[in-house]
Amino acid sequence: MSTMPVGGLVPHAIDDAADLVVRNAKIHTGDPGRPHAEALAIRDGIITVVGDDKDVAPHIGAGTKVVDALGRRMIPGLNDSHLHVIRGGLNYVLELRWDGVRSLRQGLAMLREQAARTPKGQWVRVVGGWSAEQFAERRLPTVAELNAAAPDTPVFVLHLYQSAVLNRAALKAAGFTRDTPDPKGGQIVRGRDGEPTGMLLAAPSALILYSTLAKAPVLQGEDRKTSTRHFLRELNRFGLTSAIDAAGGFQNFPDNYATVIELAKAGQLSLRIAYHLFPQTPGQEIDDLARWIEMVRPEDGDEWLRLNGAGENLTWSAADFENFTQPRPELASDYEAEFEKAVRLLMENGWGFRLHATYDETIRRDLAVFEKLAAEGLFPAGNRWLFDHAETVSADSLDRIAALGGAMSVQNRLSFQGEAFLRRYGLGVAADAPPIRAMLDRGLTVGAGTDATRVSSYNPWVALHWLVSGRSVGDLALRPPSNRVDRQTALAMFTRAGAALTGEDEVKGVLRPGYYADLAVLSEDYFAVPEPDIARIESLLTVTGGRIVYAAAEYEGLDEDLPPVSPAWSPVAHFGGYQASRRAALPGARQAELLGQAVAESEQHRQWRVARGLTPDAASTPFDPCFDL
Repeated sequence: MSTMPVGGLVPHAIDDAADLVVRNAKIHTGDPGRPHAEALAIRDGIITVVGDDKDVAPHIGAGTKVVDALGRRMIPGLNDSHLHVIRGGLNYVLELRWDGVRSLRQGLAMLREQAARTPKGQWVRVVGGWSAEQFAERRLPTVAELNAAAPDTPVFVLHLYQSAVLNRAALKAAGFTRDTPDPKGGQIVRGRDGEPTGMLLAAPSALILYSTLAKAPVLQGEDRKTSTRHFLRELNRFGLTSAIDAAGGFQNFPDNYATVIELAKAGQLSLRIAYHLFPQTPGQEIDDLARWIEMVRPEDGDEWLRLNGAGENLTWSAADFENFTQPRPELASDYEAEFEKAVRLLMENGWGFRLHATYDETIRRDLAVFEKLAAEGLFPAGNRWLFDHAETVSADSLDRIAALGGAMSVQNRLSFQGEAFLRRYGLGVAADAPPIRAMLDRGLTVGAGTDATRVSSYNPWVALHWLVSGRSVGDLALRPPSNRVDRQTALAMFTRAGAALTGEDEVKGVLRPGYYADLAVLSEDYFAVPEPDIARIESLLTVTGGRIVYAAAEYEGLDEDLPPVSPAWSPVAHFGGYQASRRAALPGARQAELLGQAVAESEQHRQWRVARGLTPDAASTPFDPCFDL
């Protein structure tokens, strides 16, 4: 792929030759000024030319690598506007991923095999990226099935924000006994004898699930770097070149950020990361924010790693939960006082923020605080701010957000929790969850993301499918056409909008001269494949900052080398990450229809040959020599 396959594209003795040229592509640039192109040139990580072969030819020197896209679709690199990428990287190689697995039977077989490979003292953990609705069986594994698959190895299986299933060995390793009290907001399910059964329920808080997972062994030293690099490569596999890290529980600053900081210093990040800081200890949030303000400032860093502000929680008391099997939680009646202190502190020091808010009831209360500060001239004070999730945000709240200069970031959590949401709130509410079209119609910047890795999958094409189709991974139609977006709009939400949320929309999100050279050449044409197949798209060539960071199929071997997965028993070393599924089989009637079309076309071709004397007309009756007895 690094040769010059077309006559006329010959190297020139020039001083400013391109480092990389990609040609023969169907390029969707995302640039209204030039929406389509066939080739582009890159130098020093920046796009220098967008056009066709004759435009890039003068920029090809002796050292230029020329890659033939073979007529495939090229798009700007994807940007997940809400991804827990830092936490995900620190744990990736320890996790058995059920993302994309189509049956519980297959998942249990993977679990059984992994348990046999896992050394004593380690756990098998299935953490996020799947839903029971994606399985043919439409159910969770039972405790008995986990005990049978792994009698001696601790197994922890997390299901969304709702529950976790533990085998007998995991209960012992986690220290759960009949005397262990239920934590606040959680339930340890017990049998008739009072002993824990192995089921943990978020009721409604997921803290019981995450605090139990935190008891499992973690990676140390170089293994953290290796895990993070392989996770970033896995994200590159799907065309991701940027992500906004939403921080999260059990992600302390600066300790848990040290790995990506070290990788950034070594030039080993393959994904651009804009990160947030999330106070971890209830009652200590203001002190944490004040300390961080003295340590770092928004936009500190460079184009690979930079601080983007605070959140997605500012104070724990203001955070609602998103366990849709439970009623909406009632937040403390007086959380606004502490919340206002946090927002005021940030505004006075030039910090933007993002806020986790699932329900309109929470959003309305937060907006009242912002409007109070705006009346004092303190909000938003030129700082970027946004709401995340917002499944039930109202039209009135959207108007208020727009008036205050806010933005939105939506995630496909209902790809995985749509059935639970529908059962609790009904079809009418689900149709507007979240009201994406209403957000866009108000001119709001609306970034799209996944909220991976503990609930949704990190595969952005599953989220793009949800944006376009309104369907869950179980193929349940939730949002009607009036609240869906077309493919071009969905892609802009995953590219240009994400760049705007970090203040980088003048340097990335489109393929244009002067912008970062971030792009993906796709396995299928996103704009042409049948709607269900959007979720099956992958990248075959991903370029970040002019570097080929992922390469597959004809391009295999062009990407950067990575150290082997470590530890060697890692589930990722054996199974990989996302389990890609084959294209869905055609229904029988459609298969017969296509077969009939093929037969008719074959007969037309035979008649054409007969008419021109190229074959005798004796073949008007089908003949198979096998039956010439």
